[in-house]
Formats: sequence, structure tokens, C-alpha cells
Amino acid sequence: MADGAKLRHAPTAGHAGLCPAELAALRDELDLLPVTGWCSGAVAVAGRGPWIALEHATGWAVRYSSYDAEAGAGAELPRERWEPATPGTLFDLASLTKLFTAVAAMSQCERGTVALDREVALYVPEFGARGKERITVRQLLTHTSGLRPEIPFGGERDGGGLLAPLWDEEPVAAPGSTHCYSDLNLIALQQVLERVSGIGLDALVRDSITGPLGMESTSYGPVPAASAAATEDQRRPWAKADRGMLRGTVHDENAFALGGVAGHAGLFSTAADLAVLCRTLLSGGAYGGARILTPSSVRAMLAPPGLGLAVGQPRFMGELAGGSGELRSPEHRTAAGHTGFTGTSLVLDPATDTFLVLLANTVHPVRRPADNRPRAEAATRLARAARSGAP
Repeated sequence: MADGAKLRHAPTAGHAGLCPAELAALRDELDLLPVTGWCSGAVAVAGRGPWIALEHATGWAVRYSSYDAEAGAGAELPRERWEPATPGTLFDLASLTKLFTAVAAMSQCERGTVALDREVALYVPEFGARGKERITVRQLLTHTSGLRPEIPFGGERDGGGLLAPLWDEEPVAAPGSTHCYSDLNLIALQQVLERVSGIGLDALVRDSITGPLGMESTSYGPVPAASAAATEDQRRPWAKADRGMLRGTVHDENAFALGGVAGHAGLFSTAADLAVLCRTLLSGGAYGGARILTPSSVRAMLAPPGLGLAVGQPRFMGELAGGSGELRSPEHRTAAGHTGFTGTSLVLDPATDTFLVLLANTVHPVRRPADNRPRAEAATRLARAARSGAP
């Protein structure tokens, strides 16, 4: 891993050890995403080592006033009211929030307040009911707890408060027996972190991650609407709540019900800020004069199957999943990353020392089936740029 040097804009792609033609193709393909309807707007940052080789905004942060269910299409605002996406546009990160929760957890492990292989119920006794008493912190981070993907929050149950549905939940599989991606894992991890630290997750993320790294554009919402990309016209029956067109407030219904600060969703950020986090992890936990994790903690996060991160997943990492650009067997893949429901993703690859952040508002004006192909294609371009541009 490289040192913790701060990111700088490379004079040329070649200066960053990346192929100019492949980066130009990546830029052109990004410009097609709003045209093809994959998203309304997007911002991408790609780089290698301490260099940002590409920072590109395309399309629209706001384009639609609402979703017309009868027409099955968005109702566009007057053309003069469309707002372009810019490098400074804030995006609802959705599940990329999970990565911050994971980093905060590893920080607490370093402090000795949390142990990966201890039971969650030792920190949060209420969690241990209904067959969850053996679930460990590690199982939350690796999505092997046996908990189902999600349950509705938003109303008190039997006096148990907003988290009563989590306390009452039973695993659908034996803890440790299988992988099942679940928002509940990170909501539970939030409770652990808040109990052991004595502060809210928003303060913990600020104090242990975004503050030290100078990520001034990253915070839990609500954020100023004028700075944010719009997400969904959230109404039933296509959504789980009736909140109208969202901009600057969290899209995820459970995160909203839990007050906007949640372990699985709720953060807003820019592509440039997330590039700093990628660089920090590629540098073993350091950035500039700040260190948020030890190299051993970062290695643990990036080692298969990943702690709070997915490792070696071609479905959204494309050829970058293989490290050298080839789709190797899973045990030889090196890239790690995460995606978010609203259209966000990041990938970092220690083997090539490259990173790619792609933030988009694919749910504007309405949610649609997930399509990872543009993410995978963008990551493949970066992998090929690293192979062809290697010094």
C-alpha cells in the first residue's frame, strides 16, 4: 500500500499511470448514462495513487417534478429549471453509509471497546432475544448473521420504541451458516457503537472519519436541498411511504423512520470526498497527517469476504475485480467496494492502487430494477487504463 499522501489532480492521465484513451472512453460512456436513462445525472472520480485522473459531472441533479404513474414516466420540469450535476453536487449515499459504519466499528475495535468475535448481545442485551444471542459483531459486518434483508421500522411496538422490530426479529438462518445481505446488520451494529462510545453514530462518524480526513461535504441529512441531487417522487404504491419528491432528505424509508441517522443509510457526500476515503483505505488507513485506522485493520476489512465491504465482485466491479484486470477466481480477486440503492458505488483496488467513485441519482424520479452494468463497465475501463498506462 502507498503512503498517506493527499490527492492531487494529475496534469495528465499518463502522469497518474493511466491510459488516456481508456479514460477518455470512460468519460464518453459516463455522458451516455443520462441519455440512455440509467440516471438523471452522475459524477465520477477516478484515480491512481495520490492522483485524481478523472473528475467528471454529467446530466442533471434535478430534471423531474414528479412521477406520472399512468404514463409510466417522469413529468419533466420546464427545461430552464433543470439543474446540472456538478462536482460539488451532494448525493444520497444510501448503502455506501454502511462503509462508514464499518470503519467506525473497526476504530472501536482498535480502542478495545468492541471485539469482532464477541456476541452483539453482550453490548446490546435487547438484541439477544428470539434466537439472536449468538450473533457476533463479525457476522454483522460479513452479512452472515442469518437476519433477513429488511423489516419495516417507524412505529413503536409493545412499548419497545422504534427499535422494537429489531429486538423482536428472529434469524431466518443459523448465524454463521450463510451470506444474506441485510440492512438489519448495520442497524444493529449502530446500536453497538452508540452503546460503547456513548455518542450518536453521526458524531462518531464525524469525530473518527470525516473530521480527521477533512471530508467537509460528508454528513447525515438533511442537507441543503439546493446542493443535493433529487432522488425519488416517493409515493405509494411504488414506494413504502408518501413523502413526495425528495431532495436533501434521506431516501431510505427506514433510515427516515429512525431519524435520518442510521447504520445502513443516511449519509450524503460528494464524489471528491469519497475519493478521499478510497485513498485513505488504499494507504492503509492514513491520509495526509491523519490516521483513522491501522494498516492491520484495513487489511482485515479488505481481505475476503470483506468486513463492511464486498470483495472481488465482477457484477459491479467489472474487470477491476481481478486486480490485474483479468477475472480471476474469487480467492485471487483484490478489489473491494460497495453499492447504494440510489445509484451510488465505489471500488478500490490495492493491486493496481486505483479507485473509482460513481455517484448517480438512478431513482430520480422513481425507483427501478437495479442495473449494475454501467458500474461494471466503468470499473473495467479503469482496469484497462491501469494495465495500458502502467509505467
